[in-house]
Amino acid sequence: MAINHYAAVTLLSTAALALSSSSTASAFVPTVKLDGPITGANSVLSRRSMPCLNVATMADSVVTLENKEADGDDQRFGAMTDLSGIAFSGLKGKALSLNAQDFPKAGELRGVIPKDCFSPDTATSLGYLSVSIIGTAVCTAFGVNLLGLVGTGLVTLPLWIAYSIVTGTVAMGLWVLAHECGHGAFSKNKNLQDAVGYVLHSIMLVPYYSWQRSHAVHHKYTNHMDLGETHVPEAMDENGVSAEGSFELREKAIDTFGEDLGLKLWGGLQGFLHLGVGWPAYLLIGATGATKSRGIHNHFLPDPLTEPENPRSELFPGQWKEKVWQSDIGVATVLGIVTAWGFCNGFSEVMALYGGPLIVVNAWLVLYTWLQHTDVDVPHFGEEDHTFVRGALHTIDRPYDKLDPFGAIDFLHHQIGTTHVAHHFDSTIPHYKAQVATDAIKENYPEFYMYDPTPIPQALWRVCKGCTSVTKRGDRWVWDNKGLESQIETDARV
Repeated sequence: MAINHYAAVTLLSTAALALSSSSTASAFVPTVKLDGPITGANSVLSRRSMPCLNVATMADSVVTLENKEADGDDQRFGAMTDLSGIAFSGLKGKALSLNAQDFPKAGELRGVIPKDCFSPDTATSLGYLSVSIIGTAVCTAFGVNLLGLVGTGLVTLPLWIAYSIVTGTVAMGLWVLAHECGHGAFSKNKNLQDAVGYVLHSIMLVPYYSWQRSHAVHHKYTNHMDLGETHVPEAMDENGVSAEGSFELREKAIDTFGEDLGLKLWGGLQGFLHLGVGWPAYLLIGATGATKSRGIHNHFLPDPLTEPENPRSELFPGQWKEKVWQSDIGVATVLGIVTAWGFCNGFSEVMALYGGPLIVVNAWLVLYTWLQHTDVDVPHFGEEDHTFVRGALHTIDRPYDKLDPFGAIDFLHHQIGTTHVAHHFDSTIPHYKAQVATDAIKENYPEFYMYDPTPIPQALWRVCKGCTSVTKRGDRWVWDNKGLESQIETDARV
């Protein structure tokens, strides 16, 4: 017996809403002193013909650096000492020119943002929710009618891939709003906020409270080498050996296929692993997270799968263990409905109308998270050098508004990628007030505001090829691309 498609969608939403739990509190010119003389390989000008960058104004200027030893804070320049092996993004090394002591305090940064930015308006949030729901419903209605006309099969596969790309792109807006619910940025009504977040995330097979907790940890430890929750780089030891062998695998690909093809094959593999399987791998085994400190964790289980090195850093402590089980109820219900749908109408239909768009949503999610915190000249920090503000201000805003001629994708995704710096400093800022907060940060702290104008496809390709392993230099960990700098920069040039 076939299931009515419109009824199935309604049933999914209703079942998840009925299981929503009660409210819960939200999970919670700069320069660098030279360490030695500027000589040969460690001089910016000797490595490449590139002007120095005034990071306060983002203007290029040619500066002659004397070959002398710096022994005090008065002898500082706008670049770190050793830039060998570091490729440049559209930031032109800006993130590498910032001293730890120059960063503002959290209170100072918060003080320049208008107070109104920190207050969500329920009616406005619901208005944006209706835009995402209507857009996704229209796409789904089109898909249901298309199914009746062409069915599913190998011949119609290109058509369904196109449908998945469009529908998944539109539905990503629902993900962003569920994400705001988890941060407490949707409404002051906590019951409403958690109900909306629980329903939306459950439909997308995301355990709401589990992810709320892990994402709060991600915000607290942004670009932290030991406790970061997502996209933690693979470190190289003193002998230049990477922890999991990725650096060596890239080198092998280059040796086997040549620099150009080998690097492209490596980049393609990284793109597939991140965008294709990265999100489910993160939910199931904590892929790309700090699994050493916290142990390998599964978002559907309250206890780590392996013994953490630091038990106090466990991902789901105390009351969060019960919330993990509460989250599982919603996901299990949706999985049950989807499975029944598949047995009744065929799993090819499920993939066409639901699975395909969900894969696209997951790819968008990883794309945003990866590119907002990663690029070839954006460093990470160890326990002794990381601070919340330093991590937050190493977030990168990017030109998602230029992905299409009308800025439609950025609008549908509620500007999550163009205003991510402000969001990472204070995640209670609703997306419709994030531009005002962004402008305030940019105006008052231009030297610390990170914006890379590189078009998104080129930036993604640069990160796929160039962000493999990091090495320790001074108080930061930097991406090592020795000998490949020009190749990585040229292929992604703005």
